[in-house]
Formats: sequence, C-alpha cells, structure tokens
Amino acid sequence: MALTETFAYKIEVNENRSLGVRKADIVLKDGVEIARSYTRQCFTPGSDVSAEPKEVQDVAAAVWTQEVIDAYKALPAEATEATEAAEAPEVPEVKTAKAKKK
Repeated sequence: MALTETFAYKIEVNENRSLGVRKADIVLKDGVEIARSYTRQCFTPGSDVSAEPKEVQDVAAAVWTQEVIDAYKALPAEATEATEAAEAPEVPEVKTAKAKKK
C-alpha cells in the first residue's frame, strides 16, 4: 500500500489581469486516486508570486507587463479592494467512494 500525494494547478487570467489559481491536492493509493481537495488564491498585478509554483510565476511574468501593473495601480481604490477581497471560500474536502473488489 503506497500512498503518494501530487498537485495540479489551474491558472486563470481575469479581465483586470489578476490571476486566479486553483490548486488540487491529490492523494493516490497504489496509483489510484482516493482523495482530492482544492484551495484557491487570487493575485493582483504586481503581487509577489516568488513563493508560488513555476507555472504561476511564468504566467505572471507573461501577463504582468509594467503597463498592466501601472494601469491596475491607477484604478480607483474601490475597484482594487473588490478584487483583493474576491478570494474564493474554502471548498470542503470531498470523500470518494472506495473501489469495489472483484
């Protein structure tokens, strides 16, 4: 019985060029998925993403030009506060059914 954990990321570029990142934590038992849970984060243009996976850093580097960062900073305070507060709530862990033995 070998348990392993792996991760998968979904990265979205929003209209205001903020990044939405969904991380899936996947638990495998002998190569078969037995559990999956999700966490979400939102990063605004110019945010420090140095602690994030390379994929997130690469997308941020491609999308967040100095022009995009300056335009985001020039938005009214109400618009930027709404983006920063828009982090998605935690999604409860979903339990999966065990595979039937043959």
